[in-house]
Amino acid sequence: MVACTQERRLFLELNEQTVGAPSVQERPIHFVNIRELAGWSKDAVRAAPKIAALLAAAQLPPPDPVPTVSYQSQGRCLILGPAAAAESLAASLGSALAVSILADAGTAPLGDGMHQTHGHAVHAGQLTHLTGWLGQFEATWSSSNPIDLDLCTRCNACIAACPEGAIDFNYQVDLAACRSHRDCVRVCDAAGAIDFTREAVVTTESFDLVLDLRPTPAFSQHALPQGYFHAGSDPARALHVAQQARDMVGAFEKPKFFQYKAKLCAHSRNEQIGCTACIDVCSASAIRSDASLKGKLAPRARTTTAAKPVVGGEGGGIVVDPYLCVGCGACTTVCPSGALTYATPSPADQGRRMRTLLQAYARAGGRDAVLLIHSEGAGARTLESLGRMASVDDKVHGLPARVMPLAVWHTASVGIDLWLAALAMGANQVWVLMTDEEAPDYRRALREQMDVAQALMHGLGFAGTHLRVLEARDARDLQALDVALQAKAAQGVSRAATMQVQSDKRATLDLALDHLLAVAPTKPDAVPLPSASPWGSLQLDTTACTMCLSCVGACPEAALADNADRPQLRFIEKNCVQCGLCVKTCPESALSLVPRLWFADEGKSRKLMRVLHEAEPFHCVSCGKPFGTLNAVEAMIKKVGAHPAFAGDGAKRLRMCSDCRVVAMFTNPHEVKITDL
Repeated sequence: MVACTQERRLFLELNEQTVGAPSVQERPIHFVNIRELAGWSKDAVRAAPKIAALLAAAQLPPPDPVPTVSYQSQGRCLILGPAAAAESLAASLGSALAVSILADAGTAPLGDGMHQTHGHAVHAGQLTHLTGWLGQFEATWSSSNPIDLDLCTRCNACIAACPEGAIDFNYQVDLAACRSHRDCVRVCDAAGAIDFTREAVVTTESFDLVLDLRPTPAFSQHALPQGYFHAGSDPARALHVAQQARDMVGAFEKPKFFQYKAKLCAHSRNEQIGCTACIDVCSASAIRSDASLKGKLAPRARTTTAAKPVVGGEGGGIVVDPYLCVGCGACTTVCPSGALTYATPSPADQGRRMRTLLQAYARAGGRDAVLLIHSEGAGARTLESLGRMASVDDKVHGLPARVMPLAVWHTASVGIDLWLAALAMGANQVWVLMTDEEAPDYRRALREQMDVAQALMHGLGFAGTHLRVLEARDARDLQALDVALQAKAAQGVSRAATMQVQSDKRATLDLALDHLLAVAPTKPDAVPLPSASPWGSLQLDTTACTMCLSCVGACPEAALADNADRPQLRFIEKNCVQCGLCVKTCPESALSLVPRLWFADEGKSRKLMRVLHEAEPFHCVSCGKPFGTLNAVEAMIKKVGAHPAFAGDGAKRLRMCSDCRVVAMFTNPHEVKITDL
């Protein structure tokens, strides 16, 4: 255990050079930063419990390995943008990459002129489509200019011959200035690079990497695909991304960050869309609907789409592309059913870290613990910067002794199940530090989930603010962050739970809720919650309901059920995830969602089945067998009774069960009409 991260490299090198020392694979060296996170603070003298907690968490074993996603790159690189800038960047890459240039006609002017040396494949045209990821990009462009840059020898004869000056050193004809003298065609006879009769050519080629020098990137999502770099017109940025691209040749792997259980997914049933939370929040366009909707679901306005379904269902759920997934975990945070879970570290691993931190802190005498969740990248750098400021500036307090940082791959990967579990296990508050890494959709999603969790805590009588989002986009926000970290403690649990976080999200939530209710200052029958709630009830208009039970077939979570013995609509509130599929499926618009947590009878009723509606069965007028409800039969007669097929005695068949209806049709064949058959 090394209680400093500054000299990590030195210690690892010394370990390699020491004869007989075990390798870090055999016996890992654990590093933990207690200087910036605990020592450099005005609370340093009271930071012993925090230091004990950080040391305890640092000794935990790493998460179990998970499947990986592999990329193969051969270095085929496409540079998009003005020709002169693209060729200069290509020259700086040397022979490290196999470069092709697309001088995009949509970014006029193309540049100050192309190099005379024809060192790379150069195309001119309008980029129309770009999809894929590292090693699997597919670019399509349309070329309509008379000069074919691939055939052009750059002899400059056409420039000298053109009387209007419609051709410059970009070797493309300005068709608006051209007066059809065609002198350029005559002087280019040997190369044959100029042809005014050539039809527009659509070209599609595959690349491993894409460097984009155009002002507007080809992809509109926040998280760009692996292997795509946007530099715009900034030369320094272009050199930086070129250096990154040089290193992206060969085989690469990343974890498959998610697990998807299609049977739990509440996205769609029977061509109706329910929950779209994961699709809406994904900043990498890695998730799409796999429902058969015949155009009912409008696609998101994003440039790239998954090239093939990689992980998903067969018509009905979602498809998640692991090659586009960047591991933010926001989809797992907003998923109400637990169909999507974060794989590495798993919820159980994260829960173990939280429990270790909180228990070690409490054993060392710490009080009012705060878990500060931050990213391993910009979030960690922000906290280290705050610690350095506190070491030299008397006006900066630094991290308080009760605030324990918890580094994660991405802040959006930890959601309401882990927040509530932490509060149940003794955390006084849970804060999330967000920097410029997080997409706007992440901020929205986390705030919505926090509103739900906070409403729950207040509904149970816990006073104060238990969940907060802290912002620090750059160094200018450090002073405000320092002040925000001094916030007052809230009312926490009187007894910490000994629960373990489960791999199933709903199971973890149930354990956390059971403990929070057991120690709650007040025990309400129900707590109203915001619309983003993963819990809730249903409101049924019994006068409109015909007991058709279409809602039962649409419910993906078995929250709605029928009764084989009599016409009943039954409901298990614990199972409801508020996806809305039942509401959209109901032909009578008789259902509506009621986001809440119902705690009647100390929460036991949440796990019980209750009857929302029941009706007396309608009995067949022929054999007397029950086959529906009075409302359903009356609604059917109202809708189809005027049809000629049921005129006269035929109307009786609407009041018969299916067996008697068939018998009646063939017993009285003169009544049978084409529509019946």
